[in-house]
Amino acid sequence: MAHIYLASPHMSAEGYEQEYIKEAFDTNWIAPLGKNVNEFEKELAAYVGAKDAAALSAGTAAIHLALKAAGVKEGDVVFCQDLTFSATANPIVYEKAVPVFIDSDHRTWNMSPDALERAFETYPGVKAVLPVHLYGLPADMEQIMDICRRHGVPVIEDAAESLGSYYHGQHTGTFGDYGIFSFNGNKIITTSGGGMLVCNLEEEKAQERMKKARFWATQAREPARHYEHKEIGYNYRMSNIVAGIGRGQLKVLEQRVEQKRKIFACYQEHLGDLPGVSFMPLHEEERANCWLSVMQLSADCPVRPLDVMIALEKGDIESRPVWKPMHLQPVFAKCGYVDNGNVGTSLFRQGVCLPSDTKMTEEDLKRVCGIIRGLWK
Repeated sequence: MAHIYLASPHMSAEGYEQEYIKEAFDTNWIAPLGKNVNEFEKELAAYVGAKDAAALSAGTAAIHLALKAAGVKEGDVVFCQDLTFSATANPIVYEKAVPVFIDSDHRTWNMSPDALERAFETYPGVKAVLPVHLYGLPADMEQIMDICRRHGVPVIEDAAESLGSYYHGQHTGTFGDYGIFSFNGNKIITTSGGGMLVCNLEEEKAQERMKKARFWATQAREPARHYEHKEIGYNYRMSNIVAGIGRGQLKVLEQRVEQKRKIFACYQEHLGDLPGVSFMPLHEEERANCWLSVMQLSADCPVRPLDVMIALEKGDIESRPVWKPMHLQPVFAKCGYVDNGNVGTSLFRQGVCLPSDTKMTEEDLKRVCGIIRGLWK
């Protein structure tokens, strides 16, 4: 039997990616920049409805430059979602700022507006807020944006996992001042590695900020004949080849979202009746891309997440735990944390991410569900 991946790259059957890569080779425009980079920025911005975009080497780089663009400096406090991957929080420390982690709520699994409101009462002088759209589930951006506007604080949306998700008819990543997307190998579309920073400020300001982001991302080289540098820069730009892959992948994004949602619906249908089993929350006013399908096991369930992961592993099937909250990570142990009943901790301890690879067949899904159902016999 073939190995079943959690989530792996899925190139288009039509070969769109190869067309753009071939053009780059035929014109000898391999790196560093070029037509594919410029067009990928335009096409992604148009797809999500952002004012402007900068193609970068990773989603992490996009968060880093968003923090710089938002004016975050050494000693500044940044509110960051607690239940996330460490790449959300690490760039805060790159700038020597201070992360304070905000717990999730049960309804969205994302940043709790109630905990965020309390955090503003406790921590003065907050410089930015960093919510996440976990596993493609939209955060409660209406409340989060309302709170942040009242406090005059910019919002940076980590939409690394949620490209193709909507909240109230609007793409995730376009509510805050800045949004970031990831094209890592396991994401819903991939460039093998890469990310995009988008800006949602008014058009002239957005273009100004993205021009600055591109400047930082190309080693902050001044427009002089010689190599002149007045600021610290980074090697963060996306290559022309990588951008070509992204342009081709963007053409099949809607197909990938549809397939991810079908995978999730299949798990709900075939595993939802098991005692103690529930799934991540979807809501009518949203469209989650269901990047990963996540199952929760109640505290009194006789089957534990580790049992599921070990059983699948024996069947040559990948799965993994839910992200471990940042306030539980040793590297962030001394950082502030505003809880909401430790929702994130509960989701981490009781959750398991099921294989959500868009190349899975119906037989693959039956195989996964059969192994899991067997644990309840």
